[in-house]
Amino acid sequence: MTNRENFLSLIRRTGYEWVPVEFSLCPYLEERLKKEMGVEDYQEYFRFPWRMVEDIRLPGHDVQQYRRFYQRPLAEGADIDIWGIGHEKSPNSMHMTYMRHPLEDAEDTQDLQKYPFPDFAHGENAHQKEQVEAIRKRDQIAVGNMQTTIWETAWYLRGMENLFCDMMAEEDTAEFLLDKVLEISMLRARSYAEAGVDVIYFGDDIGMQHTIMMSEELYCRWLKPRLARLVAMVKGINPDILVFYHSCGFIEPFIPHLIEAGIDVLNPIQSECMDFKAICRQYGGRISFHGTIGTQTVMPHGTPEEVKKAVRENLDAAGERGGLFVAPTHMLEPEVPLENIFAYVEACRDYRK
Repeated sequence: MTNRENFLSLIRRTGYEWVPVEFSLCPYLEERLKKEMGVEDYQEYFRFPWRMVEDIRLPGHDVQQYRRFYQRPLAEGADIDIWGIGHEKSPNSMHMTYMRHPLEDAEDTQDLQKYPFPDFAHGENAHQKEQVEAIRKRDQIAVGNMQTTIWETAWYLRGMENLFCDMMAEEDTAEFLLDKVLEISMLRARSYAEAGVDVIYFGDDIGMQHTIMMSEELYCRWLKPRLARLVAMVKGINPDILVFYHSCGFIEPFIPHLIEAGIDVLNPIQSECMDFKAICRQYGGRISFHGTIGTQTVMPHGTPEEVKKAVRENLDAAGERGGLFVAPTHMLEPEVPLENIFAYVEACRDYRK
């Protein structure tokens, strides 16, 4: 099999010849790994099966315009992203930021309508098809990454407590904001699908460490129908596109809803709060998985042999037809020993069905 054939067959649960590897690193750990290995592109070195395609470009989009929406000025050195969300650096964190919400003081839909949402409808996307073609020529999988797809972007803008209150009270502000974010996500996803990506990666965190973030009733009222519309749209353009979905935390009650919405692959199955083997037995015939190797436990605190054992056991649970793109469940943080990264890679390379 080629790399593309092996990956697609693995994800579609029709068998595979070898186990591909993939992981993401925080900036500090990335520099350590590059120095240790003497390489600049660790994804190329470890032969990751996929590459990301850039989003629609918005030349001339002035993020400084969003400063006027903050009642309290942003801290010096704060970054503003393309949506206008503020990110203030924290002295207590190596690379994560404190988030500020530009719409937290909006009182009604009229206030929301005045907000200058990013105009993806008039952005540049010619580069996307070119990048897809170049990635495929290298026998790799082209991925459109759109995590923080609906729910997270909406609450990043509004504030989580505010948006939950809007939803619980059936406020028009919730309908407007979620629909506006969905509208923009539809534009971005359509552009990726028409460019020919093999995988589109959606995601919104809807779980916490030991429980779901909201009731199933609230999820099915506000988020599931919007996600289903988005998935149906991209699959209408390309029925072969694979839709990945990310949510950290405990989300087991939501898995049937995600399957019904059309999700093909679920990430990350956080091992600290969900039993992959049990989930695989119950749902493995209807959905595939990406992740499963704990970044709160075995990756930072286990031995190399414990990392290898976790990889082998989860691949065994998935079975010889595949359905598991085994990987660390999240970005690897500074405390992860390089030896455990190498152990993960070695376990994948050495695995025999």
